[in-house]
Amino acid sequence: MELALSLEKLTNEKLLNLHAVASQNNDAQLTDFIYLLEQVEIGIHQEDIRICCTPEKSGYHVAKDISENSFVPSNIGDQCKPIHLNLVARHGTRAPTKKKMKELEALATRLELLLENVKEQKSSVQNIPAWLWGWKSPWTGKHKGGELISEGENELYQLGIRTREKFPELFHEDYHPDVYPIKTTQVSRASASAVAFGMGLFSNRGNLGPGRNRAFAVTSESRASDIMLRFHDCCQNYKVRSSLEVLVGCNICSLLKSREPAIDKLKEPVLNEITQKLVKRWGLNFTLRDVSSLWFLCKQEASLLNTAYQACALFSPTEIGLLEWTDDLEAFILKGYGDALNYRMGVPLLEDVIQSMEQAIKAKEDGLVPGSYEMTRLRFAHAETLLPFSCLIGLFLNGPEFEQILREEPLQPPPKPPQKRKWRGSTVAPFAGNNMLVLYSCPTNNSSNYFVQVVHNEHPISLPGCENSDFCPFEVFKEKIAPPHLKHDYNSLCSLVSEQSEQTTPTSKFSQILSWFFPGDAAQHQKAELEIDRERTD
Repeated sequence: MELALSLEKLTNEKLLNLHAVASQNNDAQLTDFIYLLEQVEIGIHQEDIRICCTPEKSGYHVAKDISENSFVPSNIGDQCKPIHLNLVARHGTRAPTKKKMKELEALATRLELLLENVKEQKSSVQNIPAWLWGWKSPWTGKHKGGELISEGENELYQLGIRTREKFPELFHEDYHPDVYPIKTTQVSRASASAVAFGMGLFSNRGNLGPGRNRAFAVTSESRASDIMLRFHDCCQNYKVRSSLEVLVGCNICSLLKSREPAIDKLKEPVLNEITQKLVKRWGLNFTLRDVSSLWFLCKQEASLLNTAYQACALFSPTEIGLLEWTDDLEAFILKGYGDALNYRMGVPLLEDVIQSMEQAIKAKEDGLVPGSYEMTRLRFAHAETLLPFSCLIGLFLNGPEFEQILREEPLQPPPKPPQKRKWRGSTVAPFAGNNMLVLYSCPTNNSSNYFVQVVHNEHPISLPGCENSDFCPFEVFKEKIAPPHLKHDYNSLCSLVSEQSEQTTPTSKFSQILSWFFPGDAAQHQKAELEIDRERTD
């Protein structure tokens, strides 16, 4: 018990410092003792491990309870009433994609081989975790993947109920699709999430079945032209950068001004170090690829199977913190502040949000009665939608960083542990993660009649562009936070520069660029493009 109590005071920073001392002095005994301490920490802080093991794959019931402890939300006066709500939400918890299920099948085969080698060499097997023997992927035999699972359905259903309870003034009117429009992408996990949310939002409002459900409309744009919610999939410039980076690495990507240095190069030192430690710790000849797959398995077990005692227990808490950082780094570079194109291609969505608020203000000024005009815009999409939108409104930044965005200067990536960072995938865009922009009318306020409150995962969050307040005058939001991005045009940002631009379609341009590096028939290039599109959308 005394050891447990003392370990609660042992921070990751101290553990990392101990690791550094052990490494510098090549002290094997100290290294083993540190690992023992960390394993006890796993038992003490099981829920903490579950949170950090699921960056961007975190269950919403875990992530929504994490907020900035030091931030005190604004005290909104009784004279202020919500008149409109914008919602941008990620789909709920889903099953692994087909590609990831294949990766886990390959991991099972690989583990079987590693264990067989240990037996043949007559090495000690006492230290090897029992679960590894005969392990099979929990998704063995599944032929489809990526669908919304029951946990994800419930996340959105409960979110719908809580949203109605939080803002009763907005949802007391009779349902009409023009008053409560619900939009989604054509990806099934997003549209299913929209339906689950609507069932919660409008529960006990109809006459269908014992639950008194009602029908409601959910609309979507074609995948090929949805620049509002799938802007990442319609932006040819972004697709070429991302796809070539995945396919051929940084050297060729640099020809197209892609992100540098390559993400894998940034992650490699951490993965190599952890791989070496796991080989020594467990006596199995793991490769870097094995460790990447085990880390993915850890995240899936933690978020979908509610366990952190198998794959996650192979790693120390310090190693888990470093692996989480590598995931956060990747999200920052590919979907976040790491490249301005990542979020500026979301300009159509930001324009739509501002337009909806302007229309609500006009309706209020014209004296229209509630229920005769739109009161919400509810959108359901992906991490590739929610992350860029959070960047567009300047979330998870400090003051100097927001000023850098205004000056169109690049931001530094999230610092490596033990340094603190705001950018964490587990809180920025978990499954069912969401941003609500609530427009308030405050008629007795002397400075402004309308305010915007930004609520992230149901917690008010500070806006660096509005003096770190969560309750921002609409004029400030419109004139300071949005303009640096709205001056950019989606078509200009996303069109590939080509001498034959007028004659060549975006898809054929992409296939042509693929052919420069992968000679072969055009059908193969198109197939590769479609596969990348399917796997990239989260």
